Amino acid sequence: MEDFRTLLKGFVDEKGLVKFQIDSYNNFVENKLQEIFDEIGEIKPESERLMEFKVKLGKVRVGRPSVKESDGSIREIFPSEARIRDLTYAAPIFLEMTPVIGGNEHETKEVKIGNLPVMLKSRLCHLEGLNKEELIEAGEDPDEPGGYFIINGTERVLTLIEEITPNKVILEIKDDEANGRITSERRGWGQKHTLQRKKDGLLSISFASLKKFPLTVLLRALGLSSDKEIIESINANEAFNEEIYVNLYETDITDTEEALEYIGKRMKVFQKEYRKERAEQIIDKYLLPHIGQEPEDRAKKAKYLSRIALNLINLAHGVIEEDDIDHYSNKRLKTAGDLLEILVRSILLGKWGLIERINYNYKKIAKRGKIPSVSTVVESNVLTNQINSSLATGMWVGGRSGVSQRLERTNFTRSLAHLRNVISPLSTTQEHFKARELHSTHWGRLDPSETPEGPTIGLRKYMALMAEISNGISREE
Repeated sequence: MEDFRTLLKGFVDEKGLVKFQIDSYNNFVENKLQEIFDEIGEIKPESERLMEFKVKLGKVRVGRPSVKESDGSIREIFPSEARIRDLTYAAPIFLEMTPVIGGNEHETKEVKIGNLPVMLKSRLCHLEGLNKEELIEAGEDPDEPGGYFIINGTERVLTLIEEITPNKVILEIKDDEANGRITSERRGWGQKHTLQRKKDGLLSISFASLKKFPLTVLLRALGLSSDKEIIESINANEAFNEEIYVNLYETDITDTEEALEYIGKRMKVFQKEYRKERAEQIIDKYLLPHIGQEPEDRAKKAKYLSRIALNLINLAHGVIEEDDIDHYSNKRLKTAGDLLEILVRSILLGKWGLIERINYNYKKIAKRGKIPSVSTVVESNVLTNQINSSLATGMWVGGRSGVSQRLERTNFTRSLAHLRNVISPLSTTQEHFKARELHSTHWGRLDPSETPEGPTIGLRKYMALMAEISNGISREE
């Protein structure tokens, strides 16, 4: 018992019980936030008066937690004061913005674009690095674990969200039909794809607005124009070649141009001149975006789909086994940094988001014959209010609810357990027997006994005491 206590104390001191949340938040602030603005690159208002005008976005910087008093003064704030005064423990976000008029760059200004709630014990937090005596002096618990936020004086925790692994095909048999599903994720945005081999051997794919679309037609649209190229790309056992021939003769499409025309018709694009353009747009932007979103990536997508087609044929004939969707290698946990990245991206780029409002403000002032300064067109309360609203209510992008929850303070153990809470996105009103059961791969990762009774049993779980969450690797690697 004494050895276990020593081991546990060493783990808590070195690794920490909520360090994965803090590391995830630090990574979001230091890397992900900058990546979002690098992707946006520039803002170009669509206006006749602003033809040669655009705003380049540069480096982003997050300050330290502060509060603006009623007299206009700004000073630093500690979490204890935020709790007592019902304030949000947040830090200002500054972004470098450079106006470019007629190809000439003007003076770069650092503009405040909003406030970002600060996770306690993260690198932005004033408590980071303080010892027990200093924490007591600051009005904090000397064993403060951190890993949560303070929104309007209330402690809020972002729960861990369990999801099926993105960018990985899950093969399974349903109603004697071989199915493959994959959520292709790029830059925080995911597109679901479902591939199917019917009992008669026909292969189809469903994604975006295309439902049960012939797979061989899509392969032709991606550049495999001849029958020979498709057969060689799938590279099935000779015994299954007849099955591929059945798919090739399902339609009378024979080349890439006809395939693109066919896609345009299935998308109900009535203007013939736009059909090819819309078809190319859907296969570049919405088909397997994690592989790439440029025309030169089509060959890779064709190879990837051919490999899935081969696996579906082999699965249907019993050559390979189906995947266990409840195996934990097929699951990933979204941490605080991942959830904030999705939220901030949607606030910036969504309908009437911050970028669209900046565009609108520029056009509105340009009608008066003026070009305003960058600081006057940025509404910093847009980003602030929407982040705070999501953290305060738990309503997240994609219609999710309960993502942010009030931190339980029944006792210290209960608080730690809540910070290590894992929630499944599956509906609590449906049976989902398999998903609720204890799986052998939960060993050492999830607590086998701690789960609530009632409708959330098995769907609301808790991480095992000494389990950690690795950061994973980048998409490129």
